[in-house]
Amino acid sequence: MAITKTTTLTFRIDPALKEALRLAAEREHRSLANMVEVLIRDYCGQHGIAIAGQSPNTSNPD
Repeated sequence: MAITKTTTLTFRIDPALKEALRLAAEREHRSLANMVEVLIRDYCGQHGIAIAGQSPNTSNPD
């Protein structure tokens, strides 16, 4: 299995949005970071934005 490097992203968010994110993550048994990643991948997939290193037809196994 290939080792994937990660990078840090820091941003400010409205507390109500953070709570909504926390609830969504909890509902899917995910961390906040993983939930953000899933949401970004879904958005990119829906809007035709390619993600480097990922084949266009690869579905998310989660």
